[in-house]
Amino acid sequence: MTGRRGLVALRAAAGLLVAGCLLVTFLTGVDQRPMALAFGIVVAVGELPLLDPRLLPDETPADGPGPRERAPLGAAGALAYALVGEHAGHPTHHGVAQVVVVVAAASLLGSVPCLARGEGPVLDHLVRRVLAVGFAAVCFQPLYTRGVFDDWCGPAYVLLLLALLVLTVLCDAVLAAALACSRTGWPFAPLLRDELRAVPGIGSAVCATGTVMALAVAVVGLWALPVFSVPLLLTQLSLRRYAAVRATYRQTIASLARATEIAGYTPAGHARRVAALSQSVGRDLRLPEPELTVLEYAALMHDIGQLSLVDPVPAGATAGLAAAEQRRIALLGGAVVRQTGASAQVATVVERQADPYPEQPVAARIVRVVNAYDEKVRGSGPGGALSALEELRLGAGGEYAPEVVEALARVLTKGRLTLSSGG
Repeated sequence: MTGRRGLVALRAAAGLLVAGCLLVTFLTGVDQRPMALAFGIVVAVGELPLLDPRLLPDETPADGPGPRERAPLGAAGALAYALVGEHAGHPTHHGVAQVVVVVAAASLLGSVPCLARGEGPVLDHLVRRVLAVGFAAVCFQPLYTRGVFDDWCGPAYVLLLLALLVLTVLCDAVLAAALACSRTGWPFAPLLRDELRAVPGIGSAVCATGTVMALAVAVVGLWALPVFSVPLLLTQLSLRRYAAVRATYRQTIASLARATEIAGYTPAGHARRVAALSQSVGRDLRLPEPELTVLEYAALMHDIGQLSLVDPVPAGATAGLAAAEQRRIALLGGAVVRQTGASAQVATVVERQADPYPEQPVAARIVRVVNAYDEKVRGSGPGGALSALEELRLGAGGEYAPEVVEALARVLTKGRLTLSSGG
């Protein structure tokens, strides 16, 4: 409930901010309408779904951190509007309320295609955009209007804008982590760490472009907007192609993982369940996203070595085999994974899932525990989940890593994810 309340609170804050700014703008009127229209067009165009909808903001990308900002051009245009102090040498007076209203309206307009198709958490993206831009406008517009920055010129003024943009991007990272934490229940700290790690990538491009836009409009006027929008727009299109390649690669891995099920070596859905539960356990143990990606792929393909067996293991339950046989199957699986072109890290996890747990990487420990749990709980009655956990606890310290078993118990208790093999 706490996570749900946090999500509602952030959405309510954004809604109240937009409503208040809309009221102020209605009472005072729109100042410098051509500039508001020009920046609104840039933001709306930048918000169009040029990226693959499977990598919309706050989703967990399939294979690595990926682009944290689905609309970098929209972000840069919105932040530039919040930090514009002059237009072709003349001071501006649009203020905080107008900035929020223009950005909110343009972002909503650009997001209509995604809303119509129901793709991704668009509402949370709009919440992030409104609150982040509101933060930047509040930090700059009132002080600029009062003349606080009149003595700032040249490099000092550029550094001021960059500093404000960096603070805004950091604020946006906190908002993104908070929204994801509230929506999914995953730990906040790892989510924030992954968001901050992604900042130097697309975040640096957004900061640089936003600064250049604001400075160029101050000198040459609105003609600077299309000129400085082109590089980030091309970057946005390139990210779409990259997202499509990543999505195709993940689909290939998922199809390969189903080979053991189609061949009758493992029950239907086993690889998918192990992968989903393994990722939840990995998040509970606060693994970074690159390691979560390795964990997902290794969990999907952890049984691929069974394809080399002449006689299938009954029900695909390798946890009950002798240690030597488990290692042999794991090594065969690692060899298959290496031939697929997957990363060496994924192959290593598959190869070492049957090693003594003190010698295993964390991902291999997780796969081993979750695989054993899914095999033990399969086909059992209502109390099967508790019995399976108790068996794993009895084996902890010998076969299974105790910290992973306890993380699995927390995930099953807190999230009530997969308490039966049908989950």
